[in-house]
Amino acid sequence: MAAIHKQLSVHGQVQGVGYRWSMVQAAEQLGVRGWVRNRRDGTVEAFASGDAAAVNALIAWARRGPPDARVDRVEVMEAPGPAKMLEGFEPRETL
Repeated sequence: MAAIHKQLSVHGQVQGVGYRWSMVQAAEQLGVRGWVRNRRDGTVEAFASGDAAAVNALIAWARRGPPDARVDRVEVMEAPGPAKMLEGFEPRETL
């Protein structure tokens, strides 16, 4: 099955509540590759690549987030595939 690639922008109370680390765990359980990082504007940005069902399950998780988060909205955009094969799902530095 072909991989799909999505860019996510998560808005709400999503920094300082364990959102990134929780997303890493959720992605690893689903077998999704990619990354997640905080942005200086208060959002969380993520790139997800993998089987369509797994990526869509991660997007559904992103709309809920961890217990202490308050997700107002998640913008989901098509994204080009990664320039190199990603290994797992990793947290990245704030941009």
